[in-house]
Amino acid sequence: MKLLLIDVESKFSKSLSQLLKKEGYVVDKITDSEIGLEMAIFGSYDLIVLNLLLPNFDGITFVKELRIQGISTPMLLLTPNDNIEDMVNCLDAGADDYLVKPFCTEVLLAKLRALSRRKSKEITENELTVAGLVLDTSKCLVTQGSNVIKLSVKETLLLETLMRNSGNVVTKERIFERLWGSNSIKEFANVDLYICYLRKKIGTVNIKTVRSVGYYLENIT
Repeated sequence: MKLLLIDVESKFSKSLSQLLKKEGYVVDKITDSEIGLEMAIFGSYDLIVLNLLLPNFDGITFVKELRIQGISTPMLLLTPNDNIEDMVNCLDAGADDYLVKPFCTEVLLAKLRALSRRKSKEITENELTVAGLVLDTSKCLVTQGSNVIKLSVKETLLLETLMRNSGNVVTKERIFERLWGSNSIKEFANVDLYICYLRKKIGTVNIKTVRSVGYYLENIT
């Protein structure tokens, strides 16, 4: 089982990483929240453990951004105190569980096992079929008739968003957040640019424009 550990305390994260490895986890240990977020989005992890207090942006912001990106990996937040407000904010942001430092390692391991069991029971829909397209989100491939088309990660996220909302308008704001996150400094015009990229690759699919609002995928098979 592959685990991403994000914590700024080097001694703590080193000892925790060693413990987790002894328990059979494959651990990637990161101290930078921005790098950690990129790894969480583009990597393939079964679990994420992160500190509430992180540089650049805190753990709650990290969780929110990851959920906006559509990443459903179970996350356990480590909080520095038992402040009720922090705990509630962690869970409301999209975290699956939390643990107050200092903690008993047996409790941590038990929580990770519970999250692992929960993940194993989930049915992950990696393949979508809409409007004559079959999208494999895990491989960034879309099949159109006998043609197999390779998509970039952003193009895959865009097409997945349109397919999951087939027939309904998806606003440009929602697409922007899905592809780049609400705090991104990217230009808003990138939404139109990626729609153009997608249309060039799957031109026979009817991606409709609702001027000044957004786009939708017309479900015509």
